[in-house]
Amino acid sequence: MNKDDLRIVFMGTPEFAVETLKALIDNHYNVVAVVTQPDKPVGRHGSVLQPSAVKQYALEQGLPVLQPEKMKDPAFVEALRGYQANLQVVVAFRMLPEVVWAMPEYGTFNVHAALLPQYRGAAPINWAVINGETRTGVTTFFLDHDIDTGRIIEQMPFDIPDDADVEYVYDGLMHLGATICLSTLDKIVAADGHPQTISQEELSIVNSQLSISEALKLAPKLFKETCQIAWNQPAKRVYDFVRGLSPVPGAWTTLRDADGKDTVLKIYKTTKTDMPAQGGVGQVIIDKRHLYIACSDHLLQIDELQLSGKKRMDAAAFLNGLKNFQNYSVI
Repeated sequence: MNKDDLRIVFMGTPEFAVETLKALIDNHYNVVAVVTQPDKPVGRHGSVLQPSAVKQYALEQGLPVLQPEKMKDPAFVEALRGYQANLQVVVAFRMLPEVVWAMPEYGTFNVHAALLPQYRGAAPINWAVINGETRTGVTTFFLDHDIDTGRIIEQMPFDIPDDADVEYVYDGLMHLGATICLSTLDKIVAADGHPQTISQEELSIVNSQLSISEALKLAPKLFKETCQIAWNQPAKRVYDFVRGLSPVPGAWTTLRDADGKDTVLKIYKTTKTDMPAQGGVGQVIIDKRHLYIACSDHLLQIDELQLSGKKRMDAAAFLNGLKNFQNYSVI
């Protein structure tokens, strides 16, 4: 087989997926159609429809675009079958029913932003940083009946610096995802559509023999309540939590002023310190124009933040507008 024998349908929605689709086009793979989410209502009244990043790029390249509301819709399934794809590539999309993922002769593979079986789920990049991981990566695997459990084709690691936030890791994995997709396609072509794979259970056994086994960590979807900071933890945990949600969706807390008024406060950047906590968990401490919040063991320096209804700012600008700061706390 050679690459010209592949008829590929690409499925994805956000910017993260565009980099891989672009790599396919730039490397002259035959992408016969693109599947993405329906246009999303935006604006104050939802009167404007915003196409996904994948749709915008696909249309620029003159590619046919399908936007099903439901993946089992018979009209969509029939339209998809009409493109006669023998392989489907999925990046940052949605759960597919068997009637879709099992359709192509060579199956459907996904580019997942983690080293499976670790961090199965919708937000693997965020959770890897939140949990203080020093390494993550990307995985390609064939889809099966369960979420993120299919046989692995290939993996590539990516180091996470201690000061990196989600934006840094997202950008790195976005480009690495395109690289692994091309490498996986090379394997599929070389193996006439049937590359060597390994089950995630077998991989776990191999890792155990290499003494790097650990309990499986999941990456569930993030919600507003997920992003609330718990200050009754070690400062390192809060530090990782903040950078794992920065800049989007953003870790938040509630700032209580001297009069007992509460305001939502988002925190985007912090610095670890070795200064012992003082004043009780959640106490706001001001020292020499620096802003700290007490965690369970140490003070955490707050560097960039945003009050509800205000712009993102550094701590110095925030302190300029703060009154009676000795009576502030976060909850």
